[in-house]
Amino acid sequence: MAALDRRAIPRDAKESGWTAPDGQTIRRLDWIKPSIALRGDLLFMPGRGDFYEKYLETFDHWRRQGWRVTAADWRGQSGSGRLGADAMIGHVEDFDPWIADLAAFWTEWTSGRSGPFVLAAHSMGGHLALRAAAQRALDPAPAAIVLTAPMLDVLPERVPLAIRQVFARVKCLAGDPRRPAWKWSERPGEVPAFRQRLLTHDAERYADELWWRESRPELAMGPGSWGWVRGALASIRFLRRRGVLEAIDTPVYIVATTADRLVGVRATHHAASRLSRAETLWFGPEAAHEILREADSVRDLALAGIDGFLKRAVGR
Repeated sequence: MAALDRRAIPRDAKESGWTAPDGQTIRRLDWIKPSIALRGDLLFMPGRGDFYEKYLETFDHWRRQGWRVTAADWRGQSGSGRLGADAMIGHVEDFDPWIADLAAFWTEWTSGRSGPFVLAAHSMGGHLALRAAAQRALDPAPAAIVLTAPMLDVLPERVPLAIRQVFARVKCLAGDPRRPAWKWSERPGEVPAFRQRLLTHDAERYADELWWRESRPELAMGPGSWGWVRGALASIRFLRRRGVLEAIDTPVYIVATTADRLVGVRATHHAASRLSRAETLWFGPEAAHEILREADSVRDLALAGIDGFLKRAVGR
């Protein structure tokens, strides 16, 4: 079996644009021909500052399991424009437009297909996937949801959420909410040296990301804005409301690591306990935040866990 070139869009995958109801163009990738008999359709949504090129290897794995795969940007990042004044800053006023985009895209994407339909998402994408499910925004409902390192809280978790919300609101009122909320590097656009340690132990896969950022400069993004922080905390508070996660009856599989230094580990444990049909796969210090781009010893176990879950949840 020939190895996938992680630095090239496959010939039988198609990149195109989807137009949201308000006219915003969203970049998408469709890899619609699985390697074996069709099992269903899988939509993957990436994390904050993320882009689908990083996950081509994982999409290929799912194709080989019989899934037709689609991935898309979130508006305001990657190749789908920006919502702030600085292309390197990930700005948003609140998360509601992202939920609306996902709902509209899902409705159009599922139309004319027989399913079953799976929603897979990473980090911030995982947060938004759960919110959309909790709000019954996805019609038809997914047959299963897969989340990797979902952003169910932002750090520092030890500080009460209410205090963090007040702090973010003050920061937005005291200056331009589009300004960066954390330091990125000394020079604009430069990737900080410590970044790989937060994401993956696999130097080659990390180098692939840097190659894509250089090859397609429009993909590059640095820190989030104070507006993004304010929106994230408000959305996190919504998911914490009593009965919100408990109302999700879709099977959910969560792959996470206790060594995550980007999203809240305690919040992930707590959310899993509130979901009525959740299964979890936890890693330790051998895995950083981007589990699907980790060293093979971690990544292979994660993919095997997801494959087994989908067989149980979808029955195919």
